[in-house]
Amino acid sequence: MNKGKSTRIESIDILRGLVMIIMALDHTRDYFYYGSFLGNPTDLETTTPILFFTRFITHFCAPVFIFLAGTSAFLYGSKKPKPELFKFLFTRGLWLIFLEIALNNLIWIFDLFHDKLILQVIWAIGFSMICLSFLVYLPKKAILLIGFVLVAGHNLLDGIVMEGKNFTSVIWYLLHQQQRILNFGPFDLAVFHYPVIPWIGLMALGYCFGTFYKEEFDVSIRKKWLLILGFGAMALFFILRGINIYGNLIPWSFQKNTTFTILSFFNVTKYPPSLSYLLITMGPSLLFLYAVENYKNRATQFLLVFGRVPLYFYFIHVLLIHFLAIVGILIFGGNWQDMIFIGPDFSANLLQYGYSIGVVYLVWIAVILLLYPSCKKYMLYKATHKDKWWLSYL
Repeated sequence: MNKGKSTRIESIDILRGLVMIIMALDHTRDYFYYGSFLGNPTDLETTTPILFFTRFITHFCAPVFIFLAGTSAFLYGSKKPKPELFKFLFTRGLWLIFLEIALNNLIWIFDLFHDKLILQVIWAIGFSMICLSFLVYLPKKAILLIGFVLVAGHNLLDGIVMEGKNFTSVIWYLLHQQQRILNFGPFDLAVFHYPVIPWIGLMALGYCFGTFYKEEFDVSIRKKWLLILGFGAMALFFILRGINIYGNLIPWSFQKNTTFTILSFFNVTKYPPSLSYLLITMGPSLLFLYAVENYKNRATQFLLVFGRVPLYFYFIHVLLIHFLAIVGILIFGGNWQDMIFIGPDFSANLLQYGYSIGVVYLVWIAVILLLYPSCKKYMLYKATHKDKWWLSYL
């Protein structure tokens, strides 16, 4: 049993913990908000400013999660030979894809005999990690260039649109085009939410970013670069959105009033993540890393707990939210089986289901507070059992 001081970078774990908590808000909205199974919170025809904001702040979650996964890979491999790093990234990537298919689909659907394949963020991390396992053999400058090209240039591919269920189309859906496929193979519904090209690039950039957190790296220089990169990303976002030609699948437009015009400006594409989307999420995130460098208080210690057990938190919070949704529907006289998502038309049973945005926030706070004790216990277990190799996969 190893009870030595943790070598983890606290500011990185604090940022990861913050986005994990914010992610729980989005998933609480998925299961509790009225109309969430039928509408889009960023649809300017039907949304409200508070609903749009609730969805927009959760845009930070996936990019930060995947970017920092690359950073963690660099730090993990900084003192290990490349073949050992390759083996870890490749096998952990396969493990994450398995968890996505075998476990994540189940806890989202609650049907033991489900015939749905839903590829979400865990899939994107796993596949990107497998790709990174090969990239680590390249010079760091080459990895940086590949990451930059994939992130900054993938919107050039927006005009390539596939249809149907042939092999080429399916591969393209996995790589760059979000798509829903009905009656595909053994599945009634396959949903490709996270096309991977930009995510691979973002993880590669996160891997290169890990250089700033090497033990011998000068802290003052790191903080300088965090400011440059953070403000630079935000400035580029406003420039690209202002020009309104490149960087997002859908240009912004003037709306019925100033508020909704602003919403249109910030209505960036997540599937796949546009350049504008990644700039406006990663820019503030890098500035947050600057702000919390060597900064400690009760809030950061609270966030640290969730940031150090991200995979555990991801699965357990979805399970809890889905369970609470069933409890809620039972309390208010509904049919609990409506929360077992069977068949492509399951949402037809939820036309009148849902609660106000205020209830969503209250449930979200309750979820975080309920999960904190177990997350802290697991964090301490991981910290005192570093000799157990399998914990690095969890």
